[in-house]
Amino acid sequence: MEKQQTDYELMYILDATKSEEELQALVEKFKALVEANGTLTEQDLIGKRRLAYQINDMSDGYYVLLKFTSGHDFPAELKRVLGITDGVMRSLVTKTAV
Repeated sequence: MEKQQTDYELMYILDATKSEEELQALVEKFKALVEANGTLTEQDLIGKRRLAYQINDMSDGYYVLLKFTSGHDFPAELKRVLGITDGVMRSLVTKTAV
């Protein structure tokens, strides 16, 4: 029996003081992780934006939005990896409504 696939969105903010190469490496890391565990349907590199409030004394962040489908157990692992990755300031994985 095939596993149930669910639609999710991941928005994460990277440390904008990182170099362009470091930012690209982090974006590729999470894209590859999603593709290995589900199906990436959309990637939006929003780019550097002003934060609503300072995080770690920083006022800018590099925003990325990923939309994907996966099994119900993958988002917990994705949150864990995001939480321990240096350079990720904030992240949020949400289930999208049908």
